[in-house]
Amino acid sequence: MKDKVIVALDVPTFDEAQKLIDDLGDVITTFKVGHQLFTAYGPFVVRYLQAKGKRVFLDLKFHDIPNTVGNAVRSAIHLSMPAGHDPMNEDGSKSAIYQPLFMTNVHTSGGTMMMEYAAQAAREEAEKLGVPRPLVIGVTVLTSDVDDGHVAQKVLERARLAQESGLDGVVASSQETEMLRREMGKNFVIVTPGIRPAGADAGDQQRIATPANALAWGSSYLVIGRPIVQAKNPREAAECILEEMRD
Repeated sequence: MKDKVIVALDVPTFDEAQKLIDDLGDVITTFKVGHQLFTAYGPFVVRYLQAKGKRVFLDLKFHDIPNTVGNAVRSAIHLSMPAGHDPMNEDGSKSAIYQPLFMTNVHTSGGTMMMEYAAQAAREEAEKLGVPRPLVIGVTVLTSDVDDGHVAQKVLERARLAQESGLDGVVASSQETEMLRREMGKNFVIVTPGIRPAGADAGDQQRIATPANALAWGSSYLVIGRPIVQAKNPREAAECILEEMRD
């Protein structure tokens, strides 16, 4: 169950991120690195997580002309290779702990050609480097957007374009998850942000759900930030969420 939770490292400093990673220990296996940390520290923070055996969702939401996005994805694939040399154990043997990049994303509003370039770049570069291809998913509609009555239709249309373009899945709110699972099939990856445990503050998220509901509706992975990151005891908060998911 813990592999379904992605903790969003939405903190301003590496020291805070490092403490959070250490506090969570083996309770959490996957972390999301977004604009805030990546802008401040670049690939270093991604490689730090990978060297600790953690899976990384690189959440930079690429959105540009097709060639630029394709090249950005190619560069992201190189994060699956340890920098400089293969990591070694203390006894000099090769370490197997370094994790290849797990997932990255683009904006579906960039259009079909842009998504096709992203998917193709991921396939080609992963094969060239001999590393596992990360999941490439598309952002549909941000969970902070207010539902104007047409959100579900937009999400479905963009999800279909993402699938046709060769992407593995999409990022979508819990309110569209059940529809997407029904329409897009069981193998389509659905990453759901805006997850809040029962009784938690919604913050600036407009379309939210509890972890249990999101799973029941068909989410593949749940992105959880503030309920864990801002908790007095992040490990305890994460364990409570996992228990709620198991129940």
